[in-house]
Amino acid sequence: MASEKAKAEFTIEPFTEGDPGPHVKETISLAKQSGLSVEIGPFGTTVTGEQDKVFELVSELVKTAMSHGASRVSLQVTSI
Repeated sequence: MASEKAKAEFTIEPFTEGDPGPHVKETISLAKQSGLSVEIGPFGTTVTGEQDKVFELVSELVKTAMSHGASRVSLQVTSI
């Protein structure tokens, strides 16, 4: 039986066009190191993969963003 997949889309604020702060850079770096599929867009980032791994990563992403100065993390998780 194949494991279920999930997609997590997140946006980190404050947002400064052309100058992502450490709250954005560190969080995206963590996503890239996760081994999951990562898609970086102009206003948000999406990670896709095995549901359990996505759920674990989401917790770490939020902690990393907030500890590096984020004022808000908007998050949407979808089962796919």
